[in-house]
Parts: sequence; C-alpha cells; structure tokens
Amino acid sequence: MADSARISLASEPLALGALDGRYRSAVAPLVDHLSEAALNRDRVHVEVEWLIHLTSQAVLPGTRPLAPEQAAALRKIVTEFDAGSVAELAEIEAVTVHDVKAVEYFIGRRLGGIGIEDLTALVHFGCTSEDINNLSYAVGVKGAVERVWLPAARALVEQVAAMAEATREIPMLSRTHGQPATPTTLGKELAVTAWRLGRQLDRIGRTEYLGKINGATGTYAAHYASVPTADWQEVSRTFVEALGLTWNPLTTQIESHDWQAELYADVARFNRILHNFCTDVWSYISIGYFAQIPVAGATGSSTMPHKVNPIRFENAEANLEISNGLLDTLAATLVTSRWQRDLTDSSSQRNIGTAFGHSLLAISNVAKGLERLDVATDVLADDLDHNWEVLGEAIQMVMRAEAIAGVPGMENPYERLKDLTRGQRVDAARMKEFVSGLGLSDEARDRLLRLTPATYHGIAPLLVDHLSQ
Repeated sequence: MADSARISLASEPLALGALDGRYRSAVAPLVDHLSEAALNRDRVHVEVEWLIHLTSQAVLPGTRPLAPEQAAALRKIVTEFDAGSVAELAEIEAVTVHDVKAVEYFIGRRLGGIGIEDLTALVHFGCTSEDINNLSYAVGVKGAVERVWLPAARALVEQVAAMAEATREIPMLSRTHGQPATPTTLGKELAVTAWRLGRQLDRIGRTEYLGKINGATGTYAAHYASVPTADWQEVSRTFVEALGLTWNPLTTQIESHDWQAELYADVARFNRILHNFCTDVWSYISIGYFAQIPVAGATGSSTMPHKVNPIRFENAEANLEISNGLLDTLAATLVTSRWQRDLTDSSSQRNIGTAFGHSLLAISNVAKGLERLDVATDVLADDLDHNWEVLGEAIQMVMRAEAIAGVPGMENPYERLKDLTRGQRVDAARMKEFVSGLGLSDEARDRLLRLTPATYHGIAPLLVDHLSQ
C-alpha cells in the first residue's frame, strides 16, 4: 500500500479496535457507562453532587442551601451532557493538561447562569483528583454491570436453563477423558452449565462498589484545616452512600481498588465457565449431537458450500480470552500502588470498558449461536446403541449388591466385567446373554435385562429441577 494511502486513511475518524468498528452495535450499551465521555459525565455528576451536598448540609460557615431550581439547574449540566460538552471539556483540558481540573472549570463556567457564581470556590472543595475519579469509575462500572452486562449474562443463563428444561429427558452418552462413560441426559449437562454460571452471577450481583472522598492522602487534612468544626467523616460517608456506593473509611490518596479486583475476578470466572461451555458445544456440533440451522444467504466457507461453521462459539471463545487477559491484568495491577499514590491505575482503568466489551460480545455470540442449534436426537440415540459396554458399571454394582444379600456366585464382579467390556464393543445381544448367565436373583436379572444405554442415566432428568429451586 502506498504511503499516501496510509496517511489518507489514518486521517479519517475510523475505529482502531474491533469493538468500536465491526462489533460496535453489540457493545454500544456499554458506551454510556464506560467510555471516556461517560467518565467525564460521571466526573461532572460527582462534582455537582458534592457541591449540592456541601450546601445542603451547611458544612461550611457562610454557605446557604441551594434553592430547588438552582440544584435542578446544576443537575441539568449532567443530564444535558452531550457531544458539545465533550468538545468543550477537551478544549479546556488542552490548556489545563489535567482532565479533572478541566471538569472543575467546566462546571465553574456555568455557575453564573444559575446565579451561584459566589459558590465557585466550593467546586472541587477539599478534593484531590482521585476523590472524583474513584467515585466516577465506581458509578460507571456499577451502571455498566447492573444495567448492561448482568442483564445480558442473566438472559443467557436463562436461555441455557430453558434448553436444559426442554432436553431434560433426552439421553446422551457421557464422555469422560473423551471415552464412552455412564450415560446422562442432554438437559442435565446443560443444567450443570446454567448452575455454574448462575452462581457466578449471584456473586457478581452482590458486589460492593466502594468509594472515598477524603483528600490528598486520605487524612482529611485540608478539610479540617479549612473547617475544623465539621464532622468530615460523616460528610464523606453520607455523600458516598448517596451516590449508591459503599463508603471506604481507610485509604491513601487512592481508593484501593480491591473491590474492582474482586469483581473482575468473578467476571473472569464467569467468562472461563462460558468458554468451557463454548468448547463443549463446539465439540458436540463436531460429532453431530447438534445440527446448526443455516442462516439464509450466509456463507460458511468461501470454497466449500456445504459447510455451516460454528463461528458464533469460536468468536465467543476468542473474545472471552481477550476479556480475561484484560480482567486478569486489571485485577492483578489495581490492588498495588507505590506508597500513597502512583498513576499506574489511571492508565489501567481506561481499559475497563474494553474488558467488559469483549465479554458482552461473547455473551451475545453464544446466545445467537444457541438459537441456531437443533438437537440431533437420532445421532444421540445411535451413539448410545453402539456403546452397550457402558452398562458394565451397573451390572457390577448389582452383582455387589447381590453378594451382600447372600446370592452365591457374585465373586469378582469388577474383573468379570472388565474382561467382557474393556477396550471392546459389546452389543445388546452379548450383554443380555452375559447378564442372563450370571446367576442373579430373578428380580435383579430382569431389572438389568430391561436396562439399556438410553435408560441408564439415573435421575438425570430430575436434577434439572435444581435450576428452579
């Protein structure tokens, strides 16, 4: 490619990353919570609410509570935050070379129009930048998780649970170590995944989003130097809690980010379980247990027209891996800071949206992939019928029970079944012949003769009920 073409392309406002380009529509809901613009809006929100809090609590002598219309006008700065606001903030920051200071000046410009220009000194009062940042990130992450990511994840778990209910009675050959093993049902196996994912969502739903507002090194030094009569800890606690967050009473300059590390570890664990599910579904598609419903007009391969590729699950695998790479890094790095403050967390946290974006994209792909699956019951049944040797476990255990009950001739059941079944296929006729010649009691013999690989799955269908308990 010519250099001129490169220069021309780079000058256009094109997306560098896939989330802001190819996959923009799938992750768009996160933009309102975890984008740079959303962070700046949340900074404005925190600064505005801090100003209102200080005046409503009469924390500083000489201040007055705002009139309702003044408080409403202040809050409109947040609700009317738009592309023009983003551009104005960028212009201010180009001069201040400091993002939070730009927010302070942005708000200060508007106080005259509200009739409270005399309160300009209250904007950012007693605050270090990280007082605003930590609360803004907490508000943004909380909104993203509770309003976007969790609803999508819960919908996916409900989708898997519904599939488990619909397929609870469909028998399926298990494979432990990749080898034929005691049968189960498709629904029970799907229920295992729904149960595992649901537990992680319960943990994530209980996340505490911590925040602090206590000054440059967490000591309230400037607060008490300026207004020694105020109960600044109570002012801080009530403000943080009013934002819907949990107050952290002990910090350095930064809120320690431990809650973020805990959250990201839980989300990463959800991702890993979902990744495991994707590889299992992919494998079941590969052996024909699931048939994929073709999408009209879609191309599976550029050269092989017969192919319907499991691309939704492959796409999800890749995005879950990328998400976890970021989440693991965030969880590991955010809990460390040199002495009272360093800026590594500032750069790290700018990737939170990307981490959640790749996870959300994966969830979307899995949901769409599951919608295009049909259960191939004939393949499942045929697989079971070609693996009668899996009844060896049941026969051995019945022989043990018979021996305990005093039935003679039940010695060495494991060894006898191993000789019959290990490393070789046994058909229905051979298995029934073997059972008939064991000398079992009539009841035990007849019970085993009625058993088939398709019916040897214990209470697997009933276990699905745990999803609704």
